[in-house]
Amino acid sequence: MAEEIERKFLVTGDGWKEGVSDRHAFRQFYLSHSKTATVRVRITDDVSARLTVKGNREGPARPEYEWDIPIEDAREMEALATGRVLVKTRHVVPAGDLAWEVDVFADGLILAEIELPSEDAAFERPDWLGEEVTDDPAYYNAAMALGTG
Repeated sequence: MAEEIERKFLVTGDGWKEGVSDRHAFRQFYLSHSKTATVRVRITDDVSARLTVKGNREGPARPEYEWDIPIEDAREMEALATGRVLVKTRHVVPAGDLAWEVDVFADGLILAEIELPSEDAAFERPDWLGEEVTDDPAYYNAAMALGTG
């Protein structure tokens, strides 16, 4: 089974900006959301797209499956979106063998995520991180798009 293990934090400083190695513009929307899974489409830099199915979160881990889809299909599927389309820019900040992903949303919210190889993996916590919100549904992308957080 594919699995995503991530921790999520509010961002309180701008020190992350000096470490950015890459950035991408995302438009993402949800086609379905239930107690067991969400189905999302993400358009990256308006040139590629992925369909993602995510299972329920149990702590920092959850099942996740992804497939590349034609950009034209993704653009058409946006008309089927439930809730609002999230617009954000993702900034990649390398951290040794790992990387922080700092998402700056169009509404001004800034969140940082780090994907881990295991739930107990150690990682360095930069001084620009604020409160951890991994378990706060209000900061799940699906909740922000669907107004369920």
